[in-house]
Amino acid sequence: MPNRVAFNARGPEIHQSDALYARAAGLVPAHTQTLAKGPTQYTRGFAPKYAARGQGAHLWDVDGNEYIDYVMAVGPVSLGYACPPIDEAICNQLEDGITFSLMHPLEVEVAELLRQIVPGAESVRFAKTGAEVTSAAVRLARAFTGRTKVLCCGYHGWHDWYIGVTDRSMGVPPAVQDLTFTVEYNDIASVEAALDDDVACVILEPATFEEPRDGFLHELARLCRANGTLLVFDEMWTGFRIALGGAQERFGVTADLACFSKAIANGMPLAALTGRQDVMAMLEKDVFFFSTFGGETLSLAAAKATIHEMRTRDVIGHLARLGRALKDGYNAIARELHMDYTSCIGLDARTLVTFGAGAAPPLLMKTFVQQELIRRGILWSGTHNLCFSHDDEDVDHTIAAYFEVLALLRDAVAHDTLAAQLEGEPLEPVFRRTSHFHTKPAPTGARP
Repeated sequence: MPNRVAFNARGPEIHQSDALYARAAGLVPAHTQTLAKGPTQYTRGFAPKYAARGQGAHLWDVDGNEYIDYVMAVGPVSLGYACPPIDEAICNQLEDGITFSLMHPLEVEVAELLRQIVPGAESVRFAKTGAEVTSAAVRLARAFTGRTKVLCCGYHGWHDWYIGVTDRSMGVPPAVQDLTFTVEYNDIASVEAALDDDVACVILEPATFEEPRDGFLHELARLCRANGTLLVFDEMWTGFRIALGGAQERFGVTADLACFSKAIANGMPLAALTGRQDVMAMLEKDVFFFSTFGGETLSLAAAKATIHEMRTRDVIGHLARLGRALKDGYNAIARELHMDYTSCIGLDARTLVTFGAGAAPPLLMKTFVQQELIRRGILWSGTHNLCFSHDDEDVDHTIAAYFEVLALLRDAVAHDTLAAQLEGEPLEPVFRRTSHFHTKPAPTGARP
């Protein structure tokens, strides 16, 4: 009998998942198209590997096990799986066609919607993925400023200009790596030290699990203007979550360019580059950024319907309310159990459970918690990525599960039995940023 959302001492049966995993070996590199969904991020040997379907905030794996899902496709599913208004919009458009030989009215209509709700979105260009639009923003900033260097803060995709500052930089020429440097979030001094007259842009996630302090974003915008450097917001996680207009609306700071994807179309592949008209005008002729599927209509229809739902149903308030309940509930349990080495942090709509290194290896603690939550019908990878379909019942079940699981974790840590209680392999980090970290740019052409 497949698991339901309830305690099951054995854990889920995963025979079909394991069979598919074996078929993928050697056929699909790393077994996965998305690293955060792959086997290194779920405890191998215990967790499910392949999903079959979703409904609302629940997911069923290929063995028929049901879970409350707090991953939500790593962010894109903002309203819920199989959301009727979005699916209806997709199906209606499907009857007319998907991609055409001419432009489609939805390209104009969705761009107009973004101009209405996103501060600074004077012009809009569509693509399919977040990595595309962040990379286009960097190219555009270099063209507009005539400069070459980039300062970044956060995760910005797989393209050469960014991934060269991580330990997965193989294949990126050293000359390209030498043009990108990182700065510390909420540390304006690190930005001041790194800015010079060849920095084309500062691109950052305007908030992840930490809010800007001491006017950090406002001061960053001022420094960029004074230096002739463009400010680019990577709003993959903040857009359509912490406010309808993203971090620019929430924190009252307008960037020169802003990049969106994930939550914009409730799971359909769509990304948007927005920003100042004078900068975006370079896409007319000087800067090439065009793609066959940029105007694909099913995703645009989904985005139009998603934005309508968000504007009319207080989706943002719902995400914040439930997220705050999860965060406060988790932290209350940790305090009650005297577990000062774990806490839940972040903006309400998307929070992160952290584990300190003093008690036990953090990845082992995270693996154990994930294992025990799966046993209780909860799919979790360390964050609470909420959607509009999560409800109070889901949250109540999750908080009750946390009380049981954290008590088990506390005892396992206290008796040094954590590793012995794992029924699957420990989780692995996605990657480490190892080079050019918080460094001042070197002269062009010279390695630091």
